[in-house]
Amino acid sequence: MSEVTITVRGEHEARVAPERATIRVTVRTEGPERASVVERVMRLTEPVRDSITGRKESGTIVDWTSTRLAMRAERPWNSEGKRLDPVYYASIDLTATFTEASELSIWVSDISPWDGVEVGWVNWHLTPDTNARIERDVAAQAVGVAVSRAQAYATALGLKDVVPVEIADVGLIAPTPAQPFAGMAKARGFLQESAALADASMAYEPDEIVISTTVEARFLAR
Repeated sequence: MSEVTITVRGEHEARVAPERATIRVTVRTEGPERASVVERVMRLTEPVRDSITGRKESGTIVDWTSTRLAMRAERPWNSEGKRLDPVYYASIDLTATFTEASELSIWVSDISPWDGVEVGWVNWHLTPDTNARIERDVAAQAVGVAVSRAQAYATALGLKDVVPVEIADVGLIAPTPAQPFAGMAKARGFLQESAALADASMAYEPDEIVISTTVEARFLAR
């Protein structure tokens, strides 16, 4: 046995506490007169925006956005099949990225009782620099696992030298069943909307973010 081709996979994952939490909040209102609906949604949005900008200045919030006013009108039907006067709906979406889960909990507890405010999703994530660094480390560890496996196979066959021939993300060397996106962060801990959103006090305890990589590698063992 002079030379054998060995194909293996290497996997590794890291679990990291989130560094950021981005939340979406919607201010919504409706009414029979367009002008009054617009005026009211703008008035209800102002304190929410002020609370965000105040926290941005203090460093609790690192980034935030606010969409333009969204407006639509519908003409409902009554029980007798008659078309009623238009009802106008207006909304403004805001997102804010917090540095601490505790500060997010306090802020949501403060604004959730406000008129017209709807608390939406929360996305727990890492900073781009941290995410890139961990992805590099995880990828290197996955390659190391593949090398170790190839060496173990070669040793079992009585061969000594293992020479890398090809390495790729999973599925690029050999066809494989569909899998979660290898080499990408899989964030866990998204807020599940439920009756808990109506509680006066809200606590956010994010799960760890899992970053995993799977590689395929081909070696020549001699």
